[in-house]
Amino acid sequence: MSEFETGLPSVRLIQNYIKDKQQIELKLVTNDLLVGKIFWQDNNCICVLDDSEKQILVSRQAIAYIKTSD
Repeated sequence: MSEFETGLPSVRLIQNYIKDKQQIELKLVTNDLLVGKIFWQDNNCICVLDDSEKQILVSRQAIAYIKTSD
């Protein structure tokens, strides 16, 4: 397992979303759309909190894109 590279721009941007509790839209390769806030990230997954504070674990490989929903 490789070390989590916190210096990568994509990792830093997601960390800013977490820190700022930014509302995001996360589109999956299956065309599903998740809306919520990113709770945490690691090398393999991103955890999204939906509006009811339910944790949704998403594989990074399943993500088509992430954008702010403002």
